[in-house]
Amino acid sequence: MKNLDFVELKKRSQSIRATYHKLEKEYHQTEWTVEEDALAFLTDAGLVGRNVMSHQERWPKTNSQEELEHKLGECIWWLTILADRAGMDIEEATGKFLDKTEKLFSK
Repeated sequence: MKNLDFVELKKRSQSIRATYHKLEKEYHQTEWTVEEDALAFLTDAGLVGRNVMSHQERWPKTNSQEELEHKLGECIWWLTILADRAGMDIEEATGKFLDKTEKLFSK
């Protein structure tokens, strides 16, 4: 896969989220709230932890590589969506974090 920039990440993430919102309305009459999105992210983040343990042979699950890769990507997707729903830009938030942290460690 080619390199993915933040503009494309945001655009594709929002498109996928819009599709999920349609399904939520179809099955539950309403879209998920931001809180429900955050809970879904936390669930997937927990699965990242479990799959990392399996990948490091510290949890008895075989063939976790594919699921770990999927959940890592899904967590980035969720963070992109959560930033958007909070009125924030994930690229700007990430840049600020990197700048602040680099300054902290360059002292």
